[in-house]
Formats: sequence, C-alpha cells, structure tokens
Amino acid sequence: GIKCGGVLSAPSGNFSSPNFPGLYPYETECTWLIVVAEGSSVLLSFSHFELEYHAACAYDYLQVYNGAARDRGNLLGTFCGHSPPPPFSSAWHVMAVVFRSDRHVAKRGFAAAYRKGSGEGWRWQSIHLSVLLHHPHHPCLSADACGGQLTGLSGEITSPRYPESYPNDAECRWSIGATGSGGPLTLVFTDFQVEGGQGCGFDFVALFDGPTAAAPRLGRYCGNARPPRTVSSTPYLLVLFKSDFNIGGRGFKAYFYSAGECQEVFTTVKGNFSSPRYPNFYPNNLKCQWSIQLPAGYRVKVFFLDMELEGRSSLTGGCDYDHLAAFDGGAENGSLLGRWCGRENPSPVTSRSNQLLLVLHTDRNTAKRGFSIAYVGVVPMNVSCTRTDFHIQIPVQSLAHLERKRIYLGTPSCAAQVVGRNFKIHTRFDTCGTESQKRNNTSVIVSTLYIDFSAADQEDIHQYEVQCEPKRKEASVTLIAGPDPSRLSQAENLVDAQQREEGATDAHQTKSQDTSDIVFISICILAGLLMVIAVVGLVLL
Repeated sequence: GIKCGGVLSAPSGNFSSPNFPGLYPYETECTWLIVVAEGSSVLLSFSHFELEYHAACAYDYLQVYNGAARDRGNLLGTFCGHSPPPPFSSAWHVMAVVFRSDRHVAKRGFAAAYRKGSGEGWRWQSIHLSVLLHHPHHPCLSADACGGQLTGLSGEITSPRYPESYPNDAECRWSIGATGSGGPLTLVFTDFQVEGGQGCGFDFVALFDGPTAAAPRLGRYCGNARPPRTVSSTPYLLVLFKSDFNIGGRGFKAYFYSAGECQEVFTTVKGNFSSPRYPNFYPNNLKCQWSIQLPAGYRVKVFFLDMELEGRSSLTGGCDYDHLAAFDGGAENGSLLGRWCGRENPSPVTSRSNQLLLVLHTDRNTAKRGFSIAYVGVVPMNVSCTRTDFHIQIPVQSLAHLERKRIYLGTPSCAAQVVGRNFKIHTRFDTCGTESQKRNNTSVIVSTLYIDFSAADQEDIHQYEVQCEPKRKEASVTLIAGPDPSRLSQAENLVDAQQREEGATDAHQTKSQDTSDIVFISICILAGLLMVIAVVGLVLL
C-alpha cells in the first residue's frame, strides 16, 4: 500500500526511501527510473544511507542499474548497511534504482540526488580485487564497496560499513579531483577509529598530495586520534585506506571541499562575493569561510543582496541545517553578529573591529541558490554641528595613506586639515557646497563628504551625505556611494552607538561649540533690548 518509485525526467532532482527520514515500511519494493536528455549521463550520489545490514545484502537492499533493464549485466552494485554507496555515472541517459525491504527490521533508509551530466561527472570505481578474493561468498557488491573518483566541489567519504567495524583485507582509494575549480582541497576527519600500531603498519589511512600514490605523502594515520585538517597544494588528493587480516575498528568519516571559491580573504576597501556556484545550487557538506580584513580603524559593513538557503527546522525553529553566520573579528570565537537561513532578507551588518568573518555551513541534504554579498569598509568619523557650522573629525590612522586634500566637503577647496591625530573639517553652512532642504517638514542643511581612494587610472571615490538639523543641533552621516549603490536597497545611516562613544572623547569641542551658540544668542537678546530702549526713548521725547 506504500506509494513509491516512478519515472524522474527532470534535469536534476532528489528522491528517498518511503517515510524518510523515518523508518521505511516492511515488505516494500520501489523502482525509480531516471531519464535525462539523450547524449547525457545520469550522475547519482547519496547523502544518507542506513539499511538493515547483511554480509550478502540478502534482506533489505538497494540496487543501481546502468540502464532500464534489471539484469546482471547492467547491475552496478547492491548495497546495504550504513556505508553510503559511492557516486555513480551511467553509461547512457537512463539509470534505474531499486529499493527492497523484507518483513523484519526497518531503518531510516536513504536520500539520493541526481542530475544530468555530460558523461564526465562522477565515475564509479569497483572494490579492489583483494576484497573480492577474501570475500568469496559475496554474490554481489555489498556494503564493502569503497573508493572511487570524486570530482565535485565537496563530498563525504567513509570507511566500508561505517560506523560498524570495517572488513579485513580491504583496500580503498578515493581519488579526489576538484575539476574546474583549480584550487587546493581541504580534507577534514569528523570521526576516526582504526587499529593502531607502531608506524601504522597494520590498518591505516594515507593521504597523498596528488591523484595517485606516486605523489608526495601528506600523512599516514591510525589509532583513535583524528588526523589534522589536511590541505593539498594541488587540485587533487588521494585517500588510501588499508586493513590487514585481523582486528578492525569503527573506521572513519571525513568530508572534503575545494578552497577555490570557498575559502577567501579580502583586503580591499570594498568588494563582492557569493556562495559556490551561485546562482545555481550550492554543494552539500561545505564549510566555507570569507574573511574581510581591512586597515586599522575601519569597520566592515556587509550588505545582503540575495539569499536563499535551506529553511529553518520545523522542530526547533532555528537555523539547524544550512546557514550563514557572521562573526566580529577574524575567527569563529568572535562575537556572533548574526545567523541566517531560508529566504531571509537580513539587514546590513557592521563589525565593531576592522575584521569580519562569514561562515557558510551546508549539510548532507537539500541545496538552494545561496547568497550574494557586497561589503564596504566604513571610515570611522564623528560628525557634529551647531546652528551655523559643520564639524567633521576622522582619525588619521584610518586613512593614513591618503593626503588631506583627498578628504573634502562639497568641493576640493574645502579639504580637511590635520590637527593632532585627526583629519578635521570645520566650515560654515554658507560654504562648501551646502544647501538647505526640507525633509519630513523639517529644515536641514545637507552637504557631501568625499573620500578619494583612487589609484592610478582606477577611480574609487566614497561619498557620505552629511546632514544637520540646526534647531536641534543634530548631525548624521550616511553612505551614499561605496559599494555599487544600484545594488543596495537603501542607504544606511552610519552613525551608531560606537561613533557616539568615539564622539564622547571630543565632548570639550562640542561644549565650546555650544558656548559659541550661547554667546551668539546673548548678543541677539542684548541687541533687542537696546532697540526697545531706543524706541521708548524716542516716544518719551
């Protein structure tokens, strides 16, 4: 009575066992026929796999066929237990997947994804001959199948039968090649338990900096300690696992990713970046980091131009699956500035230091379009005003490489002066290109502050709108040109609590400004009194 299987004819898609991630039903047989465009191949991979285990996969099992006909000649493999099947690529545009369960013992089942390939995607490699020689009673390829050639941006590998004890006399080779990215590969072990011994002479995992064992060896590991994070110097990495004739262990679990578009450091004052493959679906099993490191004194403001990640958990309501997180500083132990998932439209985020780290985590299931981000370095400044003047102050250390004439209000003739440790601009409202405007029925004085970062023939001028409400003596500054303004939904006010705290150090200057206002008002009142006295004197005469 369970409805499952069918014909899958879209260019890409996902399918899973009935009730996944719940337990699959007893006595069920499902067949999925995957059909893509002629001349293409079917690329199939499994993100989750948990079936009842049997040495010959005689109870519950999953079979993959190269084509539609279910005969031995087309059988690519029969799988059960906890070890995911390797990725497959069909020889033509049709592939069949068969799932069968018996009347005893149910597990969580499997989740798989497929897509149309050009015939050069995932290539499956059968188990090593020595495994077959030591398992002569296996009628077909079982959960001992291992190894393969992996060409995706990311992926996961496990020892045979993981997390159950791996078989004896096994030899598995995973040749990982990040086709198209050209960047180095990172391999991270999340679990590791292999028979130990001096020199790792019994069971071991060896890593090579290239596609074959002839490449330089990066390490050889055994025992219970997880190997360190390994980064190749080439776009290729070989993982070799060997076990001897006795004593096993739980094995290992590891994931890999290409660092090409997944691990980047930005030092320019502004820039753009996006998730891997954006706007196409990002890969699974990723941990990507983008570190923005600007000169001392700057802060980093990040604008989210587009975002579509896997949604929130229906159980917890949190971003428990794929998510993007921002941290103040250059490491994940910094203050968390935000954590997002789904189709959210986050407000811009500003760091409190000159560094900001963005980290993308994706799990084994469900991929979306990803994100696109623009960032700009925010120059720290304090802007204040009286009823007649603007006062602008910028720490010299934040713009140490700029001449003072590259910082000006309205026109180049109103350039900043260097006073102590600050660039300062002190000007009256009737100069430097200021103008009076009505905003929200309030009279304000507006001008534009220019900071010219141009170099050689590359123009790069940042513009901030400076505004004063004279009656209340309240000033603000807003970025109006930094990152491409056409891609930002609105300009963001850059005066925040930190700037007000910085401004507190110049309280004596503000007091002197207020004192000048008081003197001005007193003179006006005195002049008014003198006029009244004069008028009264004339009347008496």
